[in-house]
Amino acid sequence: FLNSTVCNYAKGIWVADSKRPLYSGFGCKQWLSQMWACGLTQRTDFSYEEYRWQPTNCKMPKFDCSAFLRRMQDRTIEFIGDSLGRQQFQSMMCMATGGEETLEVEDVGREFGLVKPRGAIRPDGWAYRFPRTNTTILYYWSASLSDLEPLNITYPTTDVAMHLDRPPAFMRQYLHCFDILVLNIGHHWNRGKLTGNHWVMYVNGKPNEDKTLAQIGNAKNFTVRSVVRWLDSELPFHPRLKFFFRTMSPRHFKNGDWNTWGSCDNSTPLTEGSEVSQDGSSDDVVEGAVKGTRVKILDISALSELRDEGHISRYSVKRTPGISDCLHRCLPGIPDTWNELLVAQLEDVRSTEN
Repeated sequence: FLNSTVCNYAKGIWVADSKRPLYSGFGCKQWLSQMWACGLTQRTDFSYEEYRWQPTNCKMPKFDCSAFLRRMQDRTIEFIGDSLGRQQFQSMMCMATGGEETLEVEDVGREFGLVKPRGAIRPDGWAYRFPRTNTTILYYWSASLSDLEPLNITYPTTDVAMHLDRPPAFMRQYLHCFDILVLNIGHHWNRGKLTGNHWVMYVNGKPNEDKTLAQIGNAKNFTVRSVVRWLDSELPFHPRLKFFFRTMSPRHFKNGDWNTWGSCDNSTPLTEGSEVSQDGSSDDVVEGAVKGTRVKILDISALSELRDEGHISRYSVKRTPGISDCLHRCLPGIPDTWNELLVAQLEDVRSTEN
């Protein structure tokens, strides 16, 4: 049945599904970083892969890669955010290809300036095109969603102006190329990251002097509101653009943090329950920022909170004793559901426009 009203996809229940996952955890090596492919680690329990999300009052369309690419004909999908945004991008690439190796997909990173600088570990992002449908899927690394400007380009460890009220230059430069834009923000907003990256907060083009704004949480919230306001003001000039802000993906460290022996050893799915019954988002910052704008929320917080067993945990490729990753997710896994919610919401938007 068709959704008669716009659905709250974040309200629902996890149900067992023997037809999952959507692609093989042992394949998709072309797009999937080895560190996130839990099938290639020492992990032996993959029951976390065998669940799908069922919204309460509306139908969740079954994902079909061919149908998806046909619907995305001549469209460009862009993910901008931190490493969890990169996980969602890699999940989307695996879903769109069915997790199969293919020579057909073209690397078009150069069109968007996404080339690896000399001496860098990786480029600032990736861009791939499916020639049959002219569908382009991109990812751009921006951990803060603020514009970063080195203060002295000739000095390797220069301070970097972190313009809280200015979106990344990449987003401003290429916005006209995008049809679907998905942003996320969150876990890099801590004092350690800011100090380590030599980021210095700037507002109105000069160093921030507001002590309240200088608090990390306030600065993050201010940046979220700034980006949403800017994009909402740009949408009239880009009538094709559909813009989503994804909510925070929860961490599940217990008995410590990532660097103090914190862990997430549970491997039994849904030990904390399987249902989300609340109407509002658990991420009140993003929910508040998009309210009253044309920007849509991609709300994954509460449904991801229930899935503490789907993290990389201690099954990393490097296997560092005492270090567990209770932030990133195994792929295939929970980020596939984030993309299913995105596709479902795109369908809703399309049906209301037709």
